[in-house]
Amino acid sequence: MKIEVTAFPRTSQGKGASRRLRATGRVPGVIYGAGVDAQSVEFDHKALLRHLKLEAFHSSILDLTVEGRKDRVLLRDFQMHPFKEQVQHVDFQRIDPKKKIHMAVPLHFMNAEISPGVKIGKGVIQHIINELEILCLPDDLPEYIEVDLKDLELGHSIHVSDLNLPKGVEPLSKLKADDPAVVTVQVPREVAVEEVAAPVTEITGQAPEAAAGAAAAGDKKDGDKKPAEKK
Repeated sequence: MKIEVTAFPRTSQGKGASRRLRATGRVPGVIYGAGVDAQSVEFDHKALLRHLKLEAFHSSILDLTVEGRKDRVLLRDFQMHPFKEQVQHVDFQRIDPKKKIHMAVPLHFMNAEISPGVKIGKGVIQHIINELEILCLPDDLPEYIEVDLKDLELGHSIHVSDLNLPKGVEPLSKLKADDPAVVTVQVPREVAVEEVAAPVTEITGQAPEAAAGAAAAGDKKDGDKKPAEKK
C-alpha cells in the first residue's frame, strides 16, 4: 500500500509558535536521518489525522514530499492531545535503502474459526503478541505478517520461531533467543471452573460438605432431646 504525505517548510520555532500553528489547523513536525540535516516542517491536521488512523501508516515506508523534494520515510513518533482528537507533533525518519531498519509490524491472525482448538475443542484464541519487532532492509519491509491458526490444537501455542516470515525479514535477536508465544488457544475459564466444581448429592441437592454439616447438626439436635418419661 503506497501512502503519500505532503509537508510544508516551517520557519517558526518554540512552544508558542507551535501552539499558534496548531490553532490554524496545522501540526508541527520534523524530518531527520539518512545523513541529511533535520528539517522542521508542518502538516495539514485533517490529512495527517486521517493517515494516523490507517494501520499501514504506522508500519510502511511512506513517500513524503516537501517543496517538490520526495523522501522515503518512516513514522517514528507522534504525540496526541491528552483528551482531544488533536495531533500535537509528529516525527519522520528518512531511510537509507542499504541499511536495515527496526520496525514493529502488525500481526494478522488467520483461520481462527477453523482451528481444531476452536472448532472441535471449543477453546478461545488468546493473542499474546499483536505486533512483531523485526529487522530488514527497507525494500523488504512487509505491511503485516500473517499468522495461520488452521492447525492450532487446544492447549497449544504458536511461537515466534513458528512464524512464516517473508524473505529478508528476521525478528529481533532478543525475540529469537526468548522465542515467546504469539498466540494460544485455551479452554474457556467458565468451562474449567465447572469441571472442578464440587459435585452435589443426589438426595439433598447439597454439596457433600453441606450435607455432612446438615447431618451433624441433625445428630446434635436429636441428642439434645430428653427421653420420654415412663408412666
